[in-house]
Amino acid sequence: MPELPEVHTIARDLNGLIRGKEISSVIINWEGAIHCPAPEEFRRLLTGRRILSVGRRGKFLVTDLSDGVHLLVHLRMTGQLLATQPSPTDHKHTHLILEFADGESLHYVDLRKFGRFYLVENTEPILGSLGPEPLSDELSPDVLWRKLATRRRRIKPLLLDQHFLAGLGNIYVDESLFGAGIHPTRRANDLSPVEASRLHKSIVSVLTGAIANRGTTLSDYRDARGNRGSNQNHLQVARREGQPCPRCGSPIERMKLEQRGTYFCPVCQPSPEDLVRVSATA
Repeated sequence: MPELPEVHTIARDLNGLIRGKEISSVIINWEGAIHCPAPEEFRRLLTGRRILSVGRRGKFLVTDLSDGVHLLVHLRMTGQLLATQPSPTDHKHTHLILEFADGESLHYVDLRKFGRFYLVENTEPILGSLGPEPLSDELSPDVLWRKLATRRRRIKPLLLDQHFLAGLGNIYVDESLFGAGIHPTRRANDLSPVEASRLHKSIVSVLTGAIANRGTTLSDYRDARGNRGSNQNHLQVARREGQPCPRCGSPIERMKLEQRGTYFCPVCQPSPEDLVRVSATA
């Protein structure tokens, strides 16, 4: 599933590729991709509007259109937005096409059909409940610690909660916790201010690195030009079960935590039980 770095990359690409273009027609091959409004109304309202900018909020692509309308897209598991003509093998999975007045087009391709489009005047009902952006000034180390201090939930599922922080997904939470030396089952309110500061620093480092590498491609993710990201070549623990930890050499382990595959180093990220034993013998 595209997460913050991937959606950021797509938004930045599209902002350069389609900003200023006028939508001349909308081709809907699968109506299920449109969450709201009804498909015919969606087509009518989009046609003739100009794209003012393309940005991101959490995992949503946010396209601002002329006359105060916004197009929100959540790509979910396998969705792609391609500013190029898909190859013939992709054709049956092309569910929506925006054609522009200059002859170019934007294709929505989705193998599993989980992605959704929302055309709205007010984004608040959809985006308003999202948590702060991890890379914004709104989330300082102190703010993160204060947010964690009120939650008893285990740290990994909490960081995946889009109402707590917006944009983090499975891969980047595993990478961030490893960077901070925090076990994924630690309770959020057990983290000290120092640990929260380490976690904040690690989240920022992991996300900015992934953005610089144009995202992580493990299977379906492609940028707006159809290219793969390269961040999969820089992962420290995610998807590396049994391989040596880049810090200590211990084998990376995998566990299921609230139905999510979770990767960690058992030495560099001591479990809550290990921390209790160490504290008892200190």
